[in-house]
Amino acid sequence: MSDHLNIAAVRITDSEGRLLAVRKAGTQRWMQPGGKLEPGEAPLQAALRELSEELGVEWAPGRLSSLGVWEGPAANEADTTLTAHLFAASWDAEHDGDGTVGAELAEGAWLVPAEAVLRDDLAPLLRERILPTLL
Repeated sequence: MSDHLNIAAVRITDSEGRLLAVRKAGTQRWMQPGGKLEPGEAPLQAALRELSEELGVEWAPGRLSSLGVWEGPAANEADTTLTAHLFAASWDAEHDGDGTVGAELAEGAWLVPAEAVLRDDLAPLLRERILPTLL
């Protein structure tokens, strides 16, 4: 029997068309900022909370737009599937900073989508659902 996770994830792009990807501490796969929904939490609320925790940004709900829901394998939990509530947002370096990651993340990077498709260290959600929306 496999486990199941409900998450919210945010596709963040900058003015150059690059995608912000993060790697959580103790993991190898790159993914979008985001995380698990807490009990009773709506996906949009979870996305905003995770952005605050991971990137230190406090965004209004209207800054995110829905990209729908994706179901597939989890990146870092064996034998686990996930339901990902996806959102999109644009990064404004003047107001949002440089994308420095918070304590629960090991690192962040701005990826060029056309180059990122060649990588083998991307989470399934990023590789199968997010990148195709940018190519």
